[in-house]
Amino acid sequence: MTTDDTTRQGTHGLDAARYRFTADRADVDRATVHRWLSERSYWARGRTADVQDAAIDASLCFGVLERASGRQVAFARVVTDGATFAWLCDVFVDDTERGHGIGTALVAGVVAHLDAAGLPRVVLATADAHGLYERFGFTATEPGRYMARLRDR
Repeated sequence: MTTDDTTRQGTHGLDAARYRFTADRADVDRATVHRWLSERSYWARGRTADVQDAAIDASLCFGVLERASGRQVAFARVVTDGATFAWLCDVFVDDTERGHGIGTALVAGVVAHLDAAGLPRVVLATADAHGLYERFGFTATEPGRYMARLRDR
């Protein structure tokens, strides 16, 4: 790949002329993210805006934005202690933007950020995107090792 191709394509195939990756919480379009997660995700359906805002405020937040308009096209959140553990969650790509490598670039950016922090354990849960996460070293964990206490909110 030439330098021009790298500049044009960005990290992991993201068209850097059209999109930009961000790790700045201030870039999050909270209303859009709330709508995506509360109305269109299977894991956060019905989540209130207050709960979503509190989650954003207490987490590392990542996104992909359309350069020309500033429109948010993808979002991910990481809950972490910053030293030993991180949980990647709320990963969402706008339906209209899927198929352009945005999800791959988003996860690549998140993983690079967490790798730079030296976190030894990063976990996630997914019902339908195993192949995406496997590209970045995530594997199914040993059955019976992790436990969860889940309550309706």
